[in-house]
Amino acid sequence: MEKFKNFEGVAAPLPILNVDTDMIIPKQFLKTIQRTGLGKNLFFEMRYAQDETENPDFVLNREPWTHASILVAGDNFGCGSSREHAVWAIRDFGIRCIIAPAFADIFHSNCFKNGILPIRLPQADVEVLMQDAGRGEAGKLAIDLDGQTVTRADGSAFAFEIDPFLKHCLLEGLDDIALTLQKEAKITAFEATRRETQAWLGAEPL
Repeated sequence: MEKFKNFEGVAAPLPILNVDTDMIIPKQFLKTIQRTGLGKNLFFEMRYAQDETENPDFVLNREPWTHASILVAGDNFGCGSSREHAVWAIRDFGIRCIIAPAFADIFHSNCFKNGILPIRLPQADVEVLMQDAGRGEAGKLAIDLDGQTVTRADGSAFAFEIDPFLKHCLLEGLDDIALTLQKEAKITAFEATRRETQAWLGAEPL
């Protein structure tokens, strides 16, 4: 997983409550196990008409939000099923950070496993940032994970809390597999000892 780096980017406003994972990526796109290629289907039913032409009113189809790297969303974002494809689609689109008053627990966990920073802020702060996001290039936000701040174009900033371990994993680009591989030497040593002291575990059944 790529290390999370501080950045400044355009934020897309999505002032909708209870955006569930089916809204983020509908069920017909869950057949793949690839993490790439899903970005074009992000928010499919809001983003496209029935003939699959782009809905010009949807924010991600309008400049400059077509290349947004931040999403400012409503409360309880990512609720519904636990499909990890929702996070894959967001990441593949190019969004690295989502700001909302609250996230569904499993979605929140999946973000960290895929290099996305979910930031919880009070409703009042999110409303301010939603207005900034509506200004496009003029309302760019700067995300500082190390310093735990979201800085507005006028220089004012909101501080956010984050679990220290999850912060470490994002900064170092560590997903579950990478964390396990950090213990590879100990795992190898354990397996070697087990084979010597408990050889019967690997014996063929009679």
